[in-house]
Amino acid sequence: MTKITAAITAVAGYVPDYILTNEILETFVPTTSEWIESRTGIKERRILKGEGLGTSDMCVPAIELLLKKRGITALDIDLIIVGTVTPDFVFPATSNVICDKIGATNAWGFDLSAGCSGFVFALATGTQFIETGKYKKVIVVGADKMSSLMDYTDRSTCIIFGDGAGAVLLEPNTEGLGVIDSILKVDGSGRKYLHQKAGGSVKPASHETVDAKEHYVFQDGQPVFKRAVVGMAEVSAEIMEKNNLKSDDIAWLVPHQANKRIIDATANRMGLPPEKVMLNIQKYGNTTGGTIPLCLWEYENQMKKGDNIIISTFGAGFTWGSIYLKWAYNS
Repeated sequence: MTKITAAITAVAGYVPDYILTNEILETFVPTTSEWIESRTGIKERRILKGEGLGTSDMCVPAIELLLKKRGITALDIDLIIVGTVTPDFVFPATSNVICDKIGATNAWGFDLSAGCSGFVFALATGTQFIETGKYKKVIVVGADKMSSLMDYTDRSTCIIFGDGAGAVLLEPNTEGLGVIDSILKVDGSGRKYLHQKAGGSVKPASHETVDAKEHYVFQDGQPVFKRAVVGMAEVSAEIMEKNNLKSDDIAWLVPHQANKRIIDATANRMGLPPEKVMLNIQKYGNTTGGTIPLCLWEYENQMKKGDNIIISTFGAGFTWGSIYLKWAYNS
């Protein structure tokens, strides 16, 4: 029996119009553009402005572009998985909202929360539904409105994050293309270094939690940075070794865009030159679940059918992982 793999057959993205530059941030917090760029690689980030707009409002245009590129309609979609930590609501799931907004009445869906690893975990999950033969068309989205969790007086976090969404379409493939392997890992002890203090069932929202600014992102930067450097680099090397891949075999590394130094460390561990590393952190900052699909969208025209691609991520929780896939089409 022919093996079915899950191949990415289309990719699209969306970023808001408003550009928050380092120079503008200088007016909010005690920092400089040079300081931000030298430590993170970020020059600017996009922010979703407008009353009543949430993560789904970035996902919808990304998915609509995806459907148009593939020449299909929302009625063709079986399942939508959204990797996000900034859902429109605690419930219902943002995926449900998206299905309604785009008219995907034949689909079901759910959200997956894994911090910055949300898209990678969602991609690995969506892959299973294709490989079993259960579904033919699965959309995987990575998207976050991180500005909704930002304290713009906190220099340690507000300089890093931005808003954006990216989506890929998974379809069955029998040519040996698509997702070949994945390695996913978690370490819950890392939660104390990067989390949102209040708003969950442990510490529900109250006047006290709002006054104490406990609904914003909290990050202890140094422990997160150290674990991310090791985690992303090691898991990327691990998946290469597991699949007998050398650096010359890899066409592209698609790293989570959290920090340029973390990306460089991962590429160095894999033996890859800069020209094989997808990079857009300078324009968008860390869009959390959105970074990897936004990279795939921007670099789509540079990838070729059969290219070996390594996707690598690290996120809050801690969560981290890597996916090895063969690109399935020429643009």
